[in-house]
Amino acid sequence: MEDMPLPALFEQARKIRAAANESAVDQEVVKKGCEALHRCEDMVNNLGLFSPNETKDDISTANLKYILVPFYLAELMEKIAQEDRLQILKASQAKLKEFISFCEAMELVPKEELESYIEGAPKTVVDQRARKIARFKRQRAAESKLLEIKERKERRGRSTKAAALSTPVEAGEEEVLDDDGEEEREAWTTTISLAICKALDLLDMLKKEEEMLSAVKDRQSEDGDEFSRDVLDERAKKAEAWHRDAAVRARYTKPSPPITCATFAQDVLEGRAKVSQAHDHKHQPLIFGPASLVNGSLTTDRERMAAQVFQPSHRMPTMSIEEAGLKEMEIMNKWQERNVKLMEEANSSWHNDRKSKPGEDDEEDDDAVQEKARAWDDWKDDNPRGAGNKKLTPCG
Repeated sequence: MEDMPLPALFEQARKIRAAANESAVDQEVVKKGCEALHRCEDMVNNLGLFSPNETKDDISTANLKYILVPFYLAELMEKIAQEDRLQILKASQAKLKEFISFCEAMELVPKEELESYIEGAPKTVVDQRARKIARFKRQRAAESKLLEIKERKERRGRSTKAAALSTPVEAGEEEVLDDDGEEEREAWTTTISLAICKALDLLDMLKKEEEMLSAVKDRQSEDGDEFSRDVLDERAKKAEAWHRDAAVRARYTKPSPPITCATFAQDVLEGRAKVSQAHDHKHQPLIFGPASLVNGSLTTDRERMAAQVFQPSHRMPTMSIEEAGLKEMEIMNKWQERNVKLMEEANSSWHNDRKSKPGEDDEEDDDAVQEKARAWDDWKDDNPRGAGNKKLTPCG
C-alpha cells in the first residue's frame, strides 16, 4: 500500500467505503480502508494539492475528488467496533468538522446550510423539520444529477462504440477522444455537495449518540460497578426462579383442547365469548392464538395483548366449503320448486281463462297498423335512400 500512487490508493479506499455502506464488512477490511485514507491524507498534505488561499474555481478537476478524503475517513471510522465508543465518535466528528470547514473555505457549502451550521441546532421543532426537508431535497437533487451524468456517459460510450464499429479506420489513423473535463468537474462537484448533506446528517447523529453514551457513563460512575453487578445478578436470579416455577406448574396443569374454529377463537380473543361455552363447528382443526390463552392459569397480560395484536390481515371465513355448497344446493332446490309451481300455474285452466279474448278492438288495431305501413311506404318513395348525403355522390 505504501508504494501505490495517490489515484490508485484513493480508488481502493472508495471501493472499501462503498462496500461498507452497502452491507456489513469485516472489521479488518474497514481498518484497511481507514489506513488507506490516512495514507491518502498524508500524501495530499505532502504534495500541497490545496491551499487556504484557493477557492473551488482554482482547484483542478483531477484534484477535486481528494476533498472527500476526510469525509470518507469519518464514515469508515464510525463503523469500527471498539469498546471505547466515545473515542471513535469524537474522532469521526473531528474529521467531519474538518471536511465541512474545508468545504466552507472552498465556497462549496450552500448559504442556508452554512448559516444553520454556524448557529447550531434550531430551538423549535418546526425549524428542525424545515431544515431537514430542505437538506433532503438538496440530497435528492444531487443524486438525480449524478444519475443523469452517469446515463449520459453510458449513452455517449455506446454511440462511440457503435460509430467505431460502423466506420473502421486504418492503423495509425485512430483519433484520441478527449475526456469531457466539464462533465467530470460537474460530477465531482455534485458528489461533494451530496457528501456535505450526508456529513451534516451524520454529524447530528454522532452528537446525539455521544450525548447518550456520556449520560450512561456518568450514571454508571455515580452508581458504581458493584451496584450494577448486583442488580444484574438479582434480575438473573428472578428469571431463573420464574422459569423453574413455570416448569413445575406445567407438570400438573392439563391444557385445554385448542380452539379449532377461527370465528369462535376471534370471539374469545375480543371478549364476546368464553372458552367454556359449547360451540359446534365442522371446520378442520386450526390453531388460533397462543395455546396458553386457552388455559387461564398460564395466561399473562403480555400473551393476551400479543394475541390481540397478531390478528390475520383478512376476514376469517364464517363457514366451510362444504357448508357453503350445501347452502347453495338448498337455494337451488328452492328455486327449482318455485319454477315447477309457476309452470303448473301457467298450464292450469284458470290461468288460461285469464287471457283476454279477441274482440272488435283487434280489427281497429289492424286497420291502424296498415295505414301506418302505407304512410311509411309513401314517405320512402318520396325520399329515396341516400338522397340527403350530397358528399357521397361523386357526380352530384
